[in-house]
Amino acid sequence: MDEHEAIVQCKQGNISGLEYLVRTYELQALRAAYLIVADRTPAEDVVQEAFLHAYAQIQQFDSTRPFGPWFLQSVVHRAVRTATRAARLRTWDVATDNRISQVADPSADLAAWVVKEETDTAIWAAVARLPPHQRAVIVLRYYLDLSETEMADQLACPPGTIKSRLHTARHRLRSLLPPWIRDTGDVPRAIHVGPLRSTPVEKEDQT
Repeated sequence: MDEHEAIVQCKQGNISGLEYLVRTYELQALRAAYLIVADRTPAEDVVQEAFLHAYAQIQQFDSTRPFGPWFLQSVVHRAVRTATRAARLRTWDVATDNRISQVADPSADLAAWVVKEETDTAIWAAVARLPPHQRAVIVLRYYLDLSETEMADQLACPPGTIKSRLHTARHRLRSLLPPWIRDTGDVPRAIHVGPLRSTPVEKEDQT
């Protein structure tokens, strides 16, 4: 079964189609939700709700389009709402690496995206202090490796809006980073600690 056949199966009411989509996109969706919400249980709830919503609305989905971007947009929007509703933003401490590893692909080489422990901890702490909408664009751009064009599709807004949001988020993030990271002059490179995608959904634009 491929993605197109899975969509057809879902539209026919066959749950096996949804099972295929869950196997294909669950890890990527969970990573994105977790990075925005900063709590595993609500992140899992976000992803579950997004899959149920996708299945319920599958008749409205254009089968000629890829499922991934359409589905991830729902995940991101739900994760931002969940984070916004939280009474306060979580403070991420040294234990963050252990919590992140819970949603990492067991077959992945974590050393490839953890530059070093001190830098990683400081970056996570800074990202966690961003407002949810700013955190979302940072996650999409630097942790999910989406281009600005892809982000515009995901968030259903003009590319110019994405550029503005990224500029604001990067400026805010820079102010939150400790001097020994901020003074390198390359904050985007510093926060790009590696791709979180388990499998590529489609070829990405490089920006």
